[in-house]
Amino acid sequence: MNGLKKGIRKVEIALKWDPSPAGQPPTDLDVVAATYLASDPYGDPAYVVHFDSRSPDGTIYLNRDSKDGKGFGWDEVMTVELDRLDARYARVVVGVIIQQRSEHRTFVSVINPALRIREGYTVLAEDNFGDILGATAATVAELVREGSGTWDFHPGIHGFEDDPSTFTATMGRARHA
Repeated sequence: MNGLKKGIRKVEIALKWDPSPAGQPPTDLDVVAATYLASDPYGDPAYVVHFDSRSPDGTIYLNRDSKDGKGFGWDEVMTVELDRLDARYARVVVGVIIQQRSEHRTFVSVINPALRIREGYTVLAEDNFGDILGATAATVAELVREGSGTWDFHPGIHGFEDDPSTFTATMGRARHA
């Protein structure tokens, strides 16, 4: 049966959160995705997709971007078309960043955050960031190309306390237990 395995082909990563209370600065969460070459799957990202950007080949893009959580439904949505991603890429790591503007924010100060990752109508993962309340950013999924060319989904929320630039540079490095 392994020859019939299709693997993950196209995923949607969606975030939502409630707006900040009146008089408070807005809360801005961003979905980011970093790609890694097969020749260096745990090194520096080949490229990072975030707000105001998309992948060079158009396979990773933001469908919706909110700066304050005031949208209806899912505020921030990113699509990753793995079935069209060039064979030189072996990994895609997806993360969430809390923009640090007028005040330092961690997930504990985000009101009702929610994450949903799905392929089509199949929900692959859901979370509320409750296990990483002190973090300013988190990796939320790893997508890995197997030897057969199919993609596997590896869920997991891992918190970081870095600024956005440092986070996007280090989010795909191997974790040591």
